[in-house]
Amino acid sequence: MTAFHRLPLRLLAALASGFGMALLFPPFDVGDLVWVVFMPLLVALWTLDAKRRKRTAALLGFLTGLAFFLPNLAWLRTVSDAGWVALSFYLACFPALWAIFASTLGNPWRKPAPLSEDGHIVRMPLPEETGGRWAVSFRSLRFAFACATVWTGLEWLRGWLFTGFGWNTLGVAFHETPVIAQAADLFGALGLSILPIFLQAVIVQAGRRLAAGARQGKLRPHFDFGIAALLMAGVASYGIYRISTVGKGESIRLRALLVQLNIPQEASRQLWSPTEIHVGYEDETLAGLKAVEDEDQRRLREALEKGDEGGIGLSTPDWIVWPETALTGRIFRSDGGEWGTTMENEVTLGRIREAGDFTLVSGVNEVESELTGQGIVMKADARIWNTLAVLPADGPLELFRKRHLVIFGEYIPFVEKLPFLAKIYEQQAGVPYQGAFSVGESLEPLTTEVRGEAFGIIPSVCFEDTVARLLRKFVRGGPQVIVNVTNDGWFKESPGALQHFANARFRSIELRRPMLRCANQGVTAAITATGVTVHPDGGGSLQELRDAKGSPFTRGHLLAEVDIPKNPPLTLYAMIGDWGVIGLALVGFAMVARRR
Repeated sequence: MTAFHRLPLRLLAALASGFGMALLFPPFDVGDLVWVVFMPLLVALWTLDAKRRKRTAALLGFLTGLAFFLPNLAWLRTVSDAGWVALSFYLACFPALWAIFASTLGNPWRKPAPLSEDGHIVRMPLPEETGGRWAVSFRSLRFAFACATVWTGLEWLRGWLFTGFGWNTLGVAFHETPVIAQAADLFGALGLSILPIFLQAVIVQAGRRLAAGARQGKLRPHFDFGIAALLMAGVASYGIYRISTVGKGESIRLRALLVQLNIPQEASRQLWSPTEIHVGYEDETLAGLKAVEDEDQRRLREALEKGDEGGIGLSTPDWIVWPETALTGRIFRSDGGEWGTTMENEVTLGRIREAGDFTLVSGVNEVESELTGQGIVMKADARIWNTLAVLPADGPLELFRKRHLVIFGEYIPFVEKLPFLAKIYEQQAGVPYQGAFSVGESLEPLTTEVRGEAFGIIPSVCFEDTVARLLRKFVRGGPQVIVNVTNDGWFKESPGALQHFANARFRSIELRRPMLRCANQGVTAAITATGVTVHPDGGGSLQELRDAKGSPFTRGHLLAEVDIPKNPPLTLYAMIGDWGVIGLALVGFAMVARRR
């Protein structure tokens, strides 16, 4: 078979790997494919002829990337077709870079093809045909490790370069496989990407040797496959151990009423009037509080009938949580800490306060202001922040200003010098560009208390709960809970919100802190420190807001409970962050580059 006839098969292999990766994530969630999806691409790259190897490998890798990202990010079309295509083409460059590496330095089957004196190619023995059994197996493990870690290093790079887009790394495919996912507290969700590529690279190499041995009638042990299997067993055992031990000590029980209105949007423009939005949050919150009160009364009546009224505790929530920029009014805050808000916000907050003494946690737009004789007024050329506000019933206002802004959503780079970029935004998004948010600066966790017990809040707004390198900077000793307020309504009822949630839940595992997240459209849920949404002491009760058909795109409220460990562990990932993955990638590259 000539190289020309083999090329179509290689193209099909690249497409199969790319589309297979797209199936790993919502809305498909065929997670088991993660253990086989790379094999077609590995075979296609490792069997390339020396002639034009790099060029062909780049084509195959780029095609794999397009086959992955175009369907995987199709939800971006709800905002911009051009943005969807442009981002997919950009992200496909990273698999292309990896394919060049895997076909050259990372290729265990690459061999020289010297010419004899008469000009014919001399048949050289394959690398796996030389050396002892252990030498061959260690060589196999070395190349598998290199290919796996360099891929993961490039995943880190795409999540960091130009502010980064780190969604849906291969490790996120384990978001519904909690036993494997527990290892994310070592090297993060990124580090989990190493496992499936490493195993498949070993299987492909061992399979080729096995086939050659069968043809020769010589079946030999394959130590590399055994070592890879032991590694997988070790990861699974670690996961079982962590699930059985994490969060078992003393904890603080936090009850939060999470409210979601499912307000429809066109890009950043909400389709409800300000009055509809404010009345919606008032009515849904009060309905949730009434439902909790009714349920407590029902349980109390049942306990009285059984003569066990002393064992019944009330479920009154400690917190009410609203999503990102829930109310339409802004908060005005001076440098000295004095603050005020608009009249429409005051009316809504007053109505909620009449229902009880709760801490209100909500997303809000904050305006840079100053205290004058006329009260709190906006400064000239005031900065505006996308902010998470924590407002206790009888304590000071705590604010966190979003640090990781969304490019072309919350700011447009160089728009002052290139104003046509604002016109492109308006054309694609269908709404006028109203200026950029400012970047927050604080890395200090917020502090609050419940029933006299203090704890910290690791804050995040919008997509910040997918940026692991940011959230780890808020980790401190003592009890902490991750809080995320988001919207996701930009992308309507698309898989974007489900992918957001799949990525976000790994933050609880990486940092071993539970999470509360409240969305306008998307997934509103409570997540334990093992990354699941079933409360360990709640009789298996689901801690996600869903409608009768199981869809998260619904209006409603959820009384969620999280146990905040008083002495949570300081994970390896919290200590070293992404440096673990970066270091492994450099080691993997050096291991094969030095040999070459």
